Amino acid sequence: MSVAVSAEALAVGDVVEQFVRNIVVPYERDPRAGHHGPSEDLVVEMRAKARDAGVLAPHIRDDGSHFSQLDTAHILKKSGLSPLGPVACNTMAPDEGNMFLLGKVASAHQKERFLDPLVAGTARSAFFMTEPASENGAGSDPSMMQTVAELVGDHWVINGRKTFITGAEGARVGIIMAKSAQGASLFLVDLPNPAIRIVRVLETIDNSMPGGHAEIAIENLRVPAEQMLGEAGSGFRYAQIRLAPARLSHCMRWHGVATRAQEIAVNYACKREAFGKLLIDHEGVGFMLAENKIDLQQAELMIDWCAETLDRGEDGNVESSMTKVAVSEALFRVADRCVQVMGGMGVSGDTIVEQLFREVRAFRIYDGPTEVHKWSLAKKIKKQALS
Repeated sequence: MSVAVSAEALAVGDVVEQFVRNIVVPYERDPRAGHHGPSEDLVVEMRAKARDAGVLAPHIRDDGSHFSQLDTAHILKKSGLSPLGPVACNTMAPDEGNMFLLGKVASAHQKERFLDPLVAGTARSAFFMTEPASENGAGSDPSMMQTVAELVGDHWVINGRKTFITGAEGARVGIIMAKSAQGASLFLVDLPNPAIRIVRVLETIDNSMPGGHAEIAIENLRVPAEQMLGEAGSGFRYAQIRLAPARLSHCMRWHGVATRAQEIAVNYACKREAFGKLLIDHEGVGFMLAENKIDLQQAELMIDWCAETLDRGEDGNVESSMTKVAVSEALFRVADRCVQVMGGMGVSGDTIVEQLFREVRAFRIYDGPTEVHKWSLAKKIKKQALS
């Protein structure tokens, strides 16, 4: 590591941490934090408090400039100390990644119409890329894209199906990937739209993201030509602009989640007695918590290493793949051990550890399963070795 987190980001991180611990954590017991994520009124309520506290989109300065990725890592880890923290602070997926993409690619008019409400926290967004496996659509392999966009006059007409679209229910801004004559392209749309129908909201093991994850039918959606994002046929390239930093942001947020699980497990092990001594004094328990500390430190170093790569202006695709694999697997081990340390309490709803476990387990699949990233890395290793 050659660059330290700035004093400005350290100060912002302190404020974010206090806000999450003191204001957001009590909302974890709110019945409005349901199985498909926090309700819209809960999102609005928490974001109003974040706005008052000065921690709404805290990784973006008042003048619209972004903190570096290294600074952002520090801030987003603090927002992740509660699964509701990123929602309240407007650092949650998919909005955070969508804001980053729009900031890089959108026109001035598109930024005013679609980006500004996201940064202000008054609107949520959805990124429509993944398609149903039952229709042999694009999942981990985006080249299998089945959704089609056809230019008719001055409008694009889009048809297809999407699935696992996070936050589609309740979103006001949509970014749709579809296959045009020029190749994969991205389109900006206002939501809701009668041509974009929510077929169902899926039942998944995680429940921290507003709107859950939906299956979508797109039927003769008409999008004005000026709402294409960037150039026709550049959808995959633009997706990479979004995906490398976005998957790193996932690592940042879930690092906060795993840190919180470790805190709860340590507190439990230092108070609960069994067989004549505290749980932490039993080697089997103490060693698990020690391994957690090691995994958390290693994960933090991977995050910061990848952040520095992006801050140097490199695309970071290889580094973000490596980091996503290493961090998601490490944080899952941390959460799993926390459940084990706490025994029956770890699998009950009496603490938030069981939810944190579920959230981190899903992370091993979201933004590319571990195995796909490893396969991609192996292909690059082979190419380099044979070149």
